[in-house]
Amino acid sequence: MTDNKIITDREEMLEAVRWNDLAFKFTNDILKADREIVLEALKHFGSHLEYVSDSLKSDSEVVLEAVKIDGLALEFASGTLKADREIVLEAVKSNGAALRLADDALKADREIVLEAVKNNGFALEFADDTYKADREIVLEAIQNIGWALQYASDTLKADREIVLEAVNHSGPALKFASEELQNDPELKKLAEG
Repeated sequence: MTDNKIITDREEMLEAVRWNDLAFKFTNDILKADREIVLEALKHFGSHLEYVSDSLKSDSEVVLEAVKIDGLALEFASGTLKADREIVLEAVKSNGAALRLADDALKADREIVLEAVKNNGFALEFADDTYKADREIVLEAIQNIGWALQYASDTLKADREIVLEAVNHSGPALKFASEELQNDPELKKLAEG
């Protein structure tokens, strides 16, 4: 296959999508709507959900395949599937940052938020405010990356145990703590060390 050649043969495309990440992008619309070819392409490159036909962006099996490989492929799913709990859960397990793409109702789902912050502590930014004040969820987030403290509630930013955990993971995270804890000599020493 030559670069940027438009592939129109179904069998050639089935083979090409297994090894060439650009092959699917440069095929015709008929093949982008072929469920078998789409599923094969998504097994290797979840982000190719961007190029599939709109009808398949509403197919839960197709979208699930994509988000298992690349959670951020959720961006290209239909609005209905961005509100599908199973799909969003798989997306955040693959990439916690996919929480930003989920329907707001699922940003308030404790299990989904917990999985997201386990994968990527920064996902706390996109969680419902309730979970920014949830001790267990914030601990998971800062254990993943101390800087996630910046998204915690003010109450937890003033919690010495939480701040200590964040600083243990990333000294500069101290700047997100309450003013009182930013001036704590022990925490300052730990942050500098």
